[in-house]
Amino acid sequence: MTETLRIAMIGHGFMGAAHSQGWRVAPRFFDLPAEPEMAVVVGRDAAKTQASAAKWGWAEAATDWREVIERSDIDVVDIVTPGDTHAEIAIAALEAGKHVLCEKPLANTVEEAEAMNAAAEAAAARGIRSMVGFTYRRVPATTFARDLVASGRIGEIRQVRAEYLQDWLMDADAPLTWRMKKELAGSGALGDIGAHAIDLTEYITGQKVTRVSGIIETLVKERPLLGEGVGLSGTASTERGEVTVDDIALFTGRLESGALASFEATRFRTGRKNALRIEIAGSKGAISFDLERLNELEFYDATLPATGLGFQRILVTEHDHPYLAPWWPTGHMLGYEHGFSHQVYDFVTAIQEGAQPRPSFADGLHIQRVLDAVERSSAADSAWTATGA
Repeated sequence: MTETLRIAMIGHGFMGAAHSQGWRVAPRFFDLPAEPEMAVVVGRDAAKTQASAAKWGWAEAATDWREVIERSDIDVVDIVTPGDTHAEIAIAALEAGKHVLCEKPLANTVEEAEAMNAAAEAAAARGIRSMVGFTYRRVPATTFARDLVASGRIGEIRQVRAEYLQDWLMDADAPLTWRMKKELAGSGALGDIGAHAIDLTEYITGQKVTRVSGIIETLVKERPLLGEGVGLSGTASTERGEVTVDDIALFTGRLESGALASFEATRFRTGRKNALRIEIAGSKGAISFDLERLNELEFYDATLPATGLGFQRILVTEHDHPYLAPWWPTGHMLGYEHGFSHQVYDFVTAIQEGAQPRPSFADGLHIQRVLDAVERSSAADSAWTATGA
């Protein structure tokens, strides 16, 4: 008989919907070593949480996460709440003997991330697993890019450019939400989307960022407050509040090999909706990826004769490409949501095999240290700052 893993998800917003999709779909396409059961979703508002449970297929709805993680019938806690609550929930869940999947960035501060990693290491000694949700690692094209680099196809890495470009905050009258408050979000574009650019660079290259020099900027320093009961897309009040996070982060990084990398994270790049882009140049070739074309990878083979040079478009939809065998016939595209099914597959498999899933809380702590180093560098007039890698 297949073992059942009963899942409790804490939070139910945008990421809650994405994670729910992953938990629902993964067992229907992948041959999982255990069957995820969507046991309970937890939120602060009872009515909204119950509606989310009904919409996404959770068996129960609850409002007290502390009670839920103490339940003996819960095996996995999936955390999709704002960053200011990650540490408290994750540490309590690990101490209660639950496997933990936590959305990125791991925490709001290095200190919180250190405490979470210490709890994860202690839990691992008891067979309890933990993982950070850097889902873009699990887009088939980025995993394939990692494989190409690891096999030496582009040779020695010389330069990296990574950027995550969005424009959803370009309207200066867009309302002030939790993502624009440092006490809740930790940082703005830097941590929200810049963390993805850093993690994807390290994942594909196999190298950590060791030093950074950068600057962060808040372009719109005040925004309208949300009226009572009004959501992100609703009408804001005339009263304004302070934006306490960055809108743009620009920084240079040094990889372990000495190669230079440039990073940009912005929510003000007009016309770009969700453009996570990375280009890696090596001594024998290059690769280029854009999330807005997530089924494609561009590959440049510098070893070819001059008459054959040029970027080659690879359609990453073959069954021999990473994750794709259980899905559709060749050429039938995947979307944003599929990465969350791949995340479930990897996490459940690691739990059942007794292996450490990646990215680990230690990996998440490292990313937190890079984010912190960028902020410290910006405060010191862009001075080169060590990440502690």
